[in-house]
Amino acid sequence: MSHEGAAGTALTERTHEALQDDFLRAAVRFTTDRLKARKRLATDELGHWEQWRERGSQIRSHTVAHLDFYLKQFVDNVRRLGGHVYFAQDAREAADTVAQIVAKKQARLVVKSKSMVSEEIHVNEHLQKNGVEVVESDLGEYIIQLAKEPPSHIIIPAIHKNRAQIKDLFTAAGGKDLTTETKNLTAFARRTLRNKFIEADIGMTGCNFAIAKSGSIVLFTNEGNGRMVSTLPKTHIVTMGMERILPSFADLEVMANLLPRSATGQKLTAYMSVVTGPRRQGEGDGPDDLHIVIVDNGRSSQLGDDEFQEVLNCIRCGACLNVCPVYRHVGGHAYGSVYPGPIGAVLTPLLNQGPEYADLPYASSLCGACYEACPVRIPLHDMLVHLRRRNVEMGRTKPGERLAFKGYKHAFAKVGRYKLAMQLARIGQTPLAKDGYIESTFGPLMGWTSARHAPALASESFRDRFKRMQQDIGTKPSPGSGERGAQQ
Repeated sequence: MSHEGAAGTALTERTHEALQDDFLRAAVRFTTDRLKARKRLATDELGHWEQWRERGSQIRSHTVAHLDFYLKQFVDNVRRLGGHVYFAQDAREAADTVAQIVAKKQARLVVKSKSMVSEEIHVNEHLQKNGVEVVESDLGEYIIQLAKEPPSHIIIPAIHKNRAQIKDLFTAAGGKDLTTETKNLTAFARRTLRNKFIEADIGMTGCNFAIAKSGSIVLFTNEGNGRMVSTLPKTHIVTMGMERILPSFADLEVMANLLPRSATGQKLTAYMSVVTGPRRQGEGDGPDDLHIVIVDNGRSSQLGDDEFQEVLNCIRCGACLNVCPVYRHVGGHAYGSVYPGPIGAVLTPLLNQGPEYADLPYASSLCGACYEACPVRIPLHDMLVHLRRRNVEMGRTKPGERLAFKGYKHAFAKVGRYKLAMQLARIGQTPLAKDGYIESTFGPLMGWTSARHAPALASESFRDRFKRMQQDIGTKPSPGSGERGAQQ
């Protein structure tokens, strides 16, 4: 499923398609369970996890609140070291900026390490239209690139693929005599990508964190490909979300504990690379040219917004995906966006203000598990409610839904109306109620009852039952059991 195709399909249709894929659901459930278990062990071992979360939240909130200061400090330091910095207002400008750098270098091969921002701006497609070969070097990203699909998970892009599917993709890419053994498949990827590292004109990476005080780029990887991409090619291009700043290396120490534990349950990521300017005289490796493209693409619109500014605190660990009951059932492609899960359900509509992704905030049970898992305490569940309210204010809800809530408001405004409505509902449910549950195969209730239980209304309300019990034992009804209490 391509990103463009998914975005043009309604959330309900994408969800229905995902729910029919038994392998997808089993694979997502298995992997997210493992990630959750590893995270629990890693955070327990560290100790004082809530204090770490609080410190992480403070650092990110402080940085975002003073983003203009830290961005200027970072840019000044990068340029002082000989690097080039560009600001891109939107995805198109960011992709064009990268394409211009590539064209100026007359590059024909770009090799990339994993970057969600590069997925967000669709830079691969942009370069490929200009005749440039673009190769993803992260194993998961390489797999989904061959499959022509967007990531299904922020940390594990190919979570939805099994070894037989990967074997077929690698065979189509030139692999011979491949088996479904993991060692055999990774050996093919290693041979293929090693040649690309050596031949590449340009290396392209994302940016986990940028250190304002030193002008450094920090990369967290587990496969070593980030170091190959950032050191072997003569030119290094970084695509970076404008919020990815940290004030100093002291703040990085906190994030270096929070991110790996929250993402994969590791104490430390396997490779943490720090790139500070282009290669200097006497250094054995590194790029001759360093270009950093800082991407806004809707991020600045959240600055100063009391409801949504904290979304910029996100460190892209993916922990919220692993605990979300919706994501665990349907996987990432059902969201139709580069960013899946709870963070995607909030971030994508904020970065794309039109109606295209307005349905994503409804891909949630509002259980709050995402907030509990978030290492920097982003209240995603509150933001989902705010986005739903925004949809109502902008008239994006369906006429039937608006009518239903008007009826709800009317019925609950007066106790007499409420009682009448409940009496009518008890009568109306009679042909649908069975064994204490409502079963509906048509009408507005079908969307609920086709996938979950809908308890039938009790034949007698609690207040009526309580009043009857008091009468039976000869006691006077308390003030809270009558009409006045019902109004409250």
